Amino acid sequence: MANQGVDRGRRRFLVAATSVVGGAGVVALATPLLVSWKPSARAEAAGAPVEVNVAQIEPGQRISVGWRGRPIWIVRRTPEMLELLPEIRDRLRDPDSEEVTQQPDYARNPHRSIRAELLVLVGICTHLGCSPAFRPEIGVADIGADWPGGWLCACHGSRFDMAGRVYRNVPAALNLEVPPYRFVNDDLIIVGEHADGGTA
Repeated sequence: MANQGVDRGRRRFLVAATSVVGGAGVVALATPLLVSWKPSARAEAAGAPVEVNVAQIEPGQRISVGWRGRPIWIVRRTPEMLELLPEIRDRLRDPDSEEVTQQPDYARNPHRSIRAELLVLVGICTHLGCSPAFRPEIGVADIGADWPGGWLCACHGSRFDMAGRVYRNVPAALNLEVPPYRFVNDDLIIVGEHADGGTA
């Protein structure tokens, strides 16, 4: 009888000890798996909205920032650049931005932006993903006397106007993408958030 009491105590101890060690093992094995499901800080930062101060951008100047691993171009267009936009409609594939995937609704207008003077684009050619060169000069010899300024993709010759609209008869089929963005105030925009405040 006395031995049975000792055996039961030992049995309870062994069961409890095994349970604790087994539970610790399960936690040790599960932790790396659960941690791998959570995006890294770097991955979270890569997709996070980006604040950009646009106050220092000079007329005719383009700046570039990164968002989600892609270059984002912000251009302060001059009045002359804006005046030329309607004059080349017949040379463009999608002058009215009818392909809705290429811009938010609030950028479906002749200048493809919230404010006419500030253009925000994803700097990736819609043909094969090259980064077109910013060529704002008008009538340059290497492009043509009728060039009104815009972007030229050196990879395969696609051309885009100063609203990021693609020309006809070039390899790219779509306008340059306008990312979601909004103005916080006159000098600050947030790329990655829609004009209504929703995130992309």
